[in-house]
Amino acid sequence: MTIRLYDTSARQIRDFAPLKPGCVSIYLCGATVQAAPHIGHIRSGLNFDIMRRWFTYRGYDVTFIRNVTDIDDKIIAKAHEQGRPWWSIGYENERAFNEGYAALGCLPPTYEPRATGHITEMVEMMQRLIERGHAYAADGNVYFDVRSFPQYLELSRQELDNLRQPSGEGETGKRDERDFAMWKSAKPGEPTWPTPWGEGRPGWHLECSAMAHKYLGTAFDIHGGGLDLIFPHHENEIAQAKAYGDDFARYWVHNAWVTMAGDKMSKSLGNSVLVSEMVKQWRPIVLRYYLGTPHYRSMIEYSEESLREAESAFARIEGFVQRVIELAGTVEPAAEVPPAFAEAMDDDLGVPQALAIVHTTVRQGNSALAADDKEAAVARLAEVRAMLGVLGLDPLDEQCAGESDQGEDLHGVVDSLVRLVLDQRESARARKDWATADAIRDQLAQSGLAIEDSPQGPRWSLKA
Repeated sequence: MTIRLYDTSARQIRDFAPLKPGCVSIYLCGATVQAAPHIGHIRSGLNFDIMRRWFTYRGYDVTFIRNVTDIDDKIIAKAHEQGRPWWSIGYENERAFNEGYAALGCLPPTYEPRATGHITEMVEMMQRLIERGHAYAADGNVYFDVRSFPQYLELSRQELDNLRQPSGEGETGKRDERDFAMWKSAKPGEPTWPTPWGEGRPGWHLECSAMAHKYLGTAFDIHGGGLDLIFPHHENEIAQAKAYGDDFARYWVHNAWVTMAGDKMSKSLGNSVLVSEMVKQWRPIVLRYYLGTPHYRSMIEYSEESLREAESAFARIEGFVQRVIELAGTVEPAAEVPPAFAEAMDDDLGVPQALAIVHTTVRQGNSALAADDKEAAVARLAEVRAMLGVLGLDPLDEQCAGESDQGEDLHGVVDSLVRLVLDQRESARARKDWATADAIRDQLAQSGLAIEDSPQGPRWSLKA
């Protein structure tokens, strides 16, 4: 058994070999909390939640760090716009992110450090970089000297001579315009912390280098994040950490975006779809299916039609689960997933191929139900539950599914109403009034309900 992952730095799929046998250390660039999350933000957390679950299934002890960037230019700008303290905006949106992760069934990280809690580590890192000739102070700022680090841009594979380094307001005193800020000098109305070079605040890139070192040490297995972070963020993280003396990450894994009309979903483009609104329209487990089942390196083009397709696909799985439970009672997940599912997941987390095994097993289970083969149906459900558990999609696991009590209550109300209509249909069938019975069934079908006659009586489900 060997898990293989696409390593952005190598531009190829590599066999995964952990630094410490039996253990996996993962650092994921988490939320910048200037606003509430849209589904593009949550996709990253969800993709790495599936990675974490698969490593755990394979017997690894996983340490999973997902940071919170609670101070940066965007948060400060929002504070000025809204006339609120920067920390108020950060905390409010941090809670919104955690609610979004939880709603879609993401397991909590091992540790979730905030940037502002690690200023001491950042100052220590800058001091050593200055001593080693990789950084310098100017006008209260501290910059990284990119020419001092020959491996700079190896991740993004750019040419230094063609580089356009993003710069913020007040970044004066640079020796080279391509140098980037690790520390920004104090400005009126902005939060500041004391340093040997004057009052100021950290740069985004420094935050993650310091926190990764704090929680995972000088070397760790996997660094993750969205494709948009490769440059400048991850490139600059590498420069700081390695110039400091760390080996840093051994594998770089990046997830693709959720797009709308071909553009990356973004607050700045005004095309975001907030998680808090989406969970009012769609069941959270359906959103997880929609965002988590495409391959993590594939773009997802958002559309309601695609969401409806995901809803129908999951309904087919859920319908099978419910039918077997009605027939046989509680069925525990199998101890192991089917070999074909494991093979797909081992190959760069091939969730689409793994999901095909889920649906094939569901079809086999439905065939067993049709043949009154209870034993086979139960065996298939045990396999399905094992596979869905790895993906965080087991409908019988309320914590992972993230379903609300309100949704369950609504289902009960609808069930009671449909049962009244089905009783009328059963009365018509008993008196052999087939026309009335068929008319009731057709009316229910027009309402989006499928009716199945079983030995235990009629049952309804949403039409797939």
